[in-house]
Amino acid sequence: MTLIKTNGRKPQAPDFNNWLDQLFDVPSSFVLGNPEKRFNGNSPAVNIKENDKEFLLEVAAPGLKKEDFNISFEKNHLIISASKKSETEEKVESHKVKRTEFQYESFERSFLIEEDKVDVDQINAQYQDGILKLVIPKKEEDKRVKQITVS
Repeated sequence: MTLIKTNGRKPQAPDFNNWLDQLFDVPSSFVLGNPEKRFNGNSPAVNIKENDKEFLLEVAAPGLKKEDFNISFEKNHLIISASKKSETEEKVESHKVKRTEFQYESFERSFLIEEDKVDVDQINAQYQDGILKLVIPKKEEDKRVKQITVS
């Protein structure tokens, strides 16, 4: 029998965030959001698309209503959160049994977006068929060339 001394720690996995940054050339904080701000381990899947004029975020969040969402932009972070509280009550008259079940679901995702690159005032959100779509228009780049004279 051979004894192997261990320190009780699991071997460290490669740095997943850096790997994603390199693989997709997109900061993992944009893709994954802020893990400290996720609730209940529930984090909806998100598609992020981009063209010359805008970003499009698609959040898979079935079973919610548009009133359940809270979307804000604060300190270069687009924050999408939702909460749903449901109460189901069932009566069985023959046995005079009453059962009540409570359910509470919530999540929060944040995305790092440079405010000077997007038009925050024109962000548009729609919720349809279980998908929350956010259109985030990009700001026009200032292409003017200013000549500076040397005095």
